[in-house]
Amino acid sequence: MSKKPIDTKEFATKILNSKKYRHLGLNRSTINDLVHREAQIQSSDKAIFKTVRRKLHNIVAPYLGEPNYASLLERLSEIPETSPQSEQILSFCLDVLSEHASTAERIPHMSAFYEQLFQRTGKPERLMDLACGLHPLSFPWMGLPITVKYHAYDIIQVRIDFINHFFQKLGLAPYAENRDILVDPPDYHADLGIFFKEAHRFEKRQPGCNRSFWERLNVDTLAVSLPAHDLSNTHSLIEPHRRLIENNLPGHSTVTELLIENEIVFLIDHPG
Repeated sequence: MSKKPIDTKEFATKILNSKKYRHLGLNRSTINDLVHREAQIQSSDKAIFKTVRRKLHNIVAPYLGEPNYASLLERLSEIPETSPQSEQILSFCLDVLSEHASTAERIPHMSAFYEQLFQRTGKPERLMDLACGLHPLSFPWMGLPITVKYHAYDIIQVRIDFINHFFQKLGLAPYAENRDILVDPPDYHADLGIFFKEAHRFEKRQPGCNRSFWERLNVDTLAVSLPAHDLSNTHSLIEPHRRLIENNLPGHSTVTELLIENEIVFLIDHPG
């Protein structure tokens, strides 16, 4: 007897309406994709649901820290200054960045990080921030003009709304978008695409997916950063992460490395 077809819409709705996720405005295509893929390999609805929930937990990564966006929007609205270098804006951004583990690690050397990165890539006029998280709050340390076209992508709507309010506060165009970049990569052409501390988590979602994803991006240079050490800072992750990049490097691409503190940045030229 053949297995009953999975009702992807019903599965997605059940997860979207769960107490854990209903306030986030998650991108439905992410859950549809997870359900569809797991339905091909799991033997029961229960196993599909369990695996999808586990993978979604890793994608959303609540364990890295998540702020109260309503409170942050209220605080942002009360800041009169709009300059990225104003004391109140800088203080606000540091508070937000410190609440998320991956961005908090970069705080002590943010200015140096972007200075070294842009020395190698040039300062972009069109920037694409892929699976951005809270990283756009680092803008005041990037040394970029507010005329830069900064496109940011994430799958959490409340986060996207917050980032767009932040962009508008600084005078940037509100180019943050709720999009699952793996299912639907943006076709916008950018001088530089940044994909920070996400490639290894994409591999957990869908092994081997990075190569086809990177191939579909329309960027001149793609900067993929990965942790150089584990969370305890006792084991180097450079070699396994080099293998991850090598195994997914699009054809006819070249890659160079840039080590900045506890991050190794792989600069992939002409991946599209």
